[in-house]
Amino acid sequence: MSESERTTLQNILTAACREFLQKGFQGASLRNIVKKAGVTTGAFYGYFKSKEELFDALVKEQYTHILDLYQTILADFAEMPPEQQRSDMVSYTIEGISRMTDYIYSNFDAFKLILCCSEGTPYENLIHNMAQMDCDATRDFSEGMNAAGVPINKINPHLEHMLTSGMFYAYFELVVHDIPKEDTAEYIKQLIHFYEGGWRRIMGF
Repeated sequence: MSESERTTLQNILTAACREFLQKGFQGASLRNIVKKAGVTTGAFYGYFKSKEELFDALVKEQYTHILDLYQTILADFAEMPPEQQRSDMVSYTIEGISRMTDYIYSNFDAFKLILCCSEGTPYENLIHNMAQMDCDATRDFSEGMNAAGVPINKINPHLEHMLTSGMFYAYFELVVHDIPKEDTAEYIKQLIHFYEGGWRRIMGF
């Protein structure tokens, strides 16, 4: 790709990001994007086949990375011995969520698009997908604790998903409300302590 082509591509992506942030995926206009990018419609279609493909270019890498990162955090926790899981749950969760936060704030516009502007795309399911991953990990944790002789109360799957979704909705409010990065550490710490206390109460450990 020539320097001119790279510049044109960047102009399209910049214009698209602004349009999507202002109007959401469904309300965004390719006509406006092309106009603001200073390119012809024909030139645009030389880079992207559709509005969906354009939105993908802005968020797909970040969406995939955050899910992979969270899966890694959960998998590493699952490798710990049961007693370490019990003792280190809070500190490990805070550290893991902080890693996610560093990545999110390094790609803030992409996550703003995912969380606030992605209705009508597969990316609108981020919180649901992360909650399901967490629920699966929680069931593995319960089975491991029970196998280690630490009885864990069973939780209704619907309630479990509700509570986990609530945690992620609360966490991602950092992005939705443009909380400054320097304030996030305290928010995360208090959020995890709040939910950890509730989980211990209803799970009985």
